Amino acid sequence: ERELKVLRAIYDNHAGLQDRFMGAGCVAPALAQELGMVGLAARASGQAQDWRASLRTPPYEVLAVTPVVCETGDVAARVEVRFDEAVESLRLCRQLLATLPSGPVRVPLGATCSSGLAIGGVEGWRGPVLVGMRATADGCIARCHPHDPSWHNWPVIEHAIMGNIVPDFPLINKSFNLSYSGQDL
Repeated sequence: ERELKVLRAIYDNHAGLQDRFMGAGCVAPALAQELGMVGLAARASGQAQDWRASLRTPPYEVLAVTPVVCETGDVAARVEVRFDEAVESLRLCRQLLATLPSGPVRVPLGATCSSGLAIGGVEGWRGPVLVGMRATADGCIARCHPHDPSWHNWPVIEHAIMGNIVPDFPLINKSFNLSYSGQDL
């Protein structure tokens, strides 16, 4: 947390960074919604989506998760959301650790169903990470479909770079920090 505060102070007091980041790679809130953006990039473009706050599954049903949202949709907003989400994550970690129940850290899952479809997801730092799985009657995996949140945001890069200078492309691209290979899976 101390290092985060130091980095934030450096960022906030560096006029050159502010000048370069503000206005670069803008994605307006309406376009973000239309393109189905997810994760921190969506929240930096005015979309208050965060599964931890909206789905309210354990342990988040007892935590007051506050999605960090900016409206400008530029590189500066994506940086601001990252800083503020790190602070929010530290707060949530402290709250979870303070209320950690005693007992085993691992419990058996119990019987699994044979044939069926299951879908699981978690709010990853780039957005929702999903896995869909279908099992056969004998309990084997017939199909597994992992879905990385970067897949939703890759088409947005095209819109974000329009009207910017070529040297800003790496800056804009990295401000989204999308996975090239689905590594969030």
